[in-house]
Amino acid sequence: MTIGIAVHGPQAARAALAGLEAVEAVGRGAIGGFVSLSVITPGRKLIDLGVQRGGAQAMLAQPGMAQTDGARLAVLMSSGPDRPEPLSQFTPCDPAAGLITGHRLPNMPGPDGIVPNRQALEALRAGATPEAAVQAAFAPRPQVDAGLIVMSLAGEIALGNSAAVAARDDIGAAHFVSETLSVGILHNTIFPHHALADLALSAIRDRVAPADAAPYQGQALGLSVVPGAVHALLVEDDQIVGAEAVGPEWLRPDWEGCPVRRGDPVKTGGRVVGQVVAEAYCTLANGVVTGTRGSGTISWKRTDKT
Repeated sequence: MTIGIAVHGPQAARAALAGLEAVEAVGRGAIGGFVSLSVITPGRKLIDLGVQRGGAQAMLAQPGMAQTDGARLAVLMSSGPDRPEPLSQFTPCDPAAGLITGHRLPNMPGPDGIVPNRQALEALRAGATPEAAVQAAFAPRPQVDAGLIVMSLAGEIALGNSAAVAARDDIGAAHFVSETLSVGILHNTIFPHHALADLALSAIRDRVAPADAAPYQGQALGLSVVPGAVHALLVEDDQIVGAEAVGPEWLRPDWEGCPVRRGDPVKTGGRVVGQVVAEAYCTLANGVVTGTRGSGTISWKRTDKT
């Protein structure tokens, strides 16, 4: 009945909400209601924000979101509406220790009176690793109804479910680590559940580093396409001046296709200086682009060091 997301990376709060937005766009079930969002800023300030209804869109509309823009550490938990206040009990954090989120009911005490997410935070305060903090919460109490995502101030993430939650047939998880981004995701009771964690992760990665972002672009209309050994975009002074394409069909009186495709080289004076990022579907006459079907923009990025 919940989803938890932890992000360490640029624009962490908005990236986490991008993951939640993706899940809300395609999923059904326990979504679209409350969101508890907690971030720790580079100055070690804790910011807690929350909404009871409206999900990611309602949170993005909160004026307090502007305070999160520089934060590289963010966690959220979301589900249906009208959860007990304060909503920050679902995402307890300590600017001197780390951040906690999860799914199910990590804010509720087990039979021994211990609250799983608070126990994990106390373990972090005592110097435990995120993995050890998860174990500290669950090893003595396998039947609690909770899953946890624990993130250190360095961005290290560990996640896990109690034995009781791990036995469910509607759970999902994702854990991703790169040089610039770390993400942890747990969810349940949101359907179809099989691929939702991967969808959220993909949306987060796209928010942080859009796969179609490129600093250089130009219009395909009017470009000349000449025969070449490979498909390549031709540029001079960072401006697109033409293209090379393999095969005689590009010189026919009537032809359609992408003379350069995503991943093709970008050349200046015969030297490869970049890579095509976004292609254009073109109509051509005698080797000249006379129109496009859809966007007519070709985008590219540099891959050389100059």
